[in-house]
Amino acid sequence: MFAALFHSRSIMTTPRPHKLGLVLFFAFLLMGCEQIGLTSKQSNAIGNRPDLDCIIANDFYVVHFSTYVQPVAGLEPADAKAAFVPYCQQIPRTGKMFFTADLIDRDIRATPIGIRLVEVEKTGKPAPDDLRELRTLIEIPAKLYPRGAVEAQADIDSKGIYVLYLLIGDAIEADDRFRIALEVGVDPNAVPVGTFVIAAMITLLVAGLIVLAVIRLRARKADAGSSGQRF
Repeated sequence: MFAALFHSRSIMTTPRPHKLGLVLFFAFLLMGCEQIGLTSKQSNAIGNRPDLDCIIANDFYVVHFSTYVQPVAGLEPADAKAAFVPYCQQIPRTGKMFFTADLIDRDIRATPIGIRLVEVEKTGKPAPDDLRELRTLIEIPAKLYPRGAVEAQADIDSKGIYVLYLLIGDAIEADDRFRIALEVGVDPNAVPVGTFVIAAMITLLVAGLIVLAVIRLRARKADAGSSGQRF
């Protein structure tokens, strides 16, 4: 009798598998959204710059990068100022663009840096031969940027893929040719197709766990009922 009473209380106090499955569902979903970029990212403040949301790095260098597109002619001053917003590596339209790369590493501020912007196309080969240059838009000789802000501007007249190179020092090593890939003519707020695929996989996985938990719960209830009938 006491054993049966203890067993019934343990069933009442133990979380039901289907409720546990729901908890796991939302936990996995939140984790998945964070991994694939659906949730907002916290800014990583450094010094007096609170909006370091476009960080680009290789094995040796790190920059905070911004792209500005000149507003369309004919806008009111207030509208033009509102349209002059920063982009990262995905830019929605063509036009006159202003690029700024803030050098986070202070050591390279004493090293001359050249700038080169080229239009490229994908070759389908593995890196570093994955891109083929089509034309050069700008080429700025190396010079010092003691304040840490490398700036350039260019007129981009067609949609496509571009690469902005920061040529650090003699740029002999591949890592000294700092590469910033740009896509012009794409929505920077669009969610990639892969995001939906990953979200669907996570949803199916957790749904499977819930179904399995419900089946096990029903099996336990059936076993408990049959045991009670025997007694």
